[in-house]
Amino acid sequence: MLRQVTTTVEVATSHQGLIEVTQSIAAWLDETGFGEGLLTVFCQHTSASLLINENAAPEVRSDIEAYFTRVAPEDPDAYIHDDEGPDDMPAHLRTALTQVQLSIPVIGGRLALGTWQGIYLFEHRRRPHRRSLVLHLLGD
Repeated sequence: MLRQVTTTVEVATSHQGLIEVTQSIAAWLDETGFGEGLLTVFCQHTSASLLINENAAPEVRSDIEAYFTRVAPEDPDAYIHDDEGPDDMPAHLRTALTQVQLSIPVIGGRLALGTWQGIYLFEHRRRPHRRSLVLHLLGD
């Protein structure tokens, strides 16, 4: 029988960068008892985003973070919007270039991620935040 469940996962960030959230999402999935379905992960923020990427080599995370620093630099002369400081508009641009929602199949009660894939919250702001990820699982 098809059913659905939802929850919100809070993630405390301390700095800019990629924070792996795979384990906390997988732990919640285990609690649901679902065998098959589709999980949606939604980030409720405009200055943080979501990625699925390699979780084995830490250099991948460093290179991704460095790339976004080059693409959307903190340059006070480049942007009009700076309500929350010099990292405000670059954070919004980095979110626009990534995504705030992921869809992940659930097969055999597990996230159908590849061998080296992890789910990351990408914090684009320098100061600490509490980020909310809404999880919605549809299946059985």
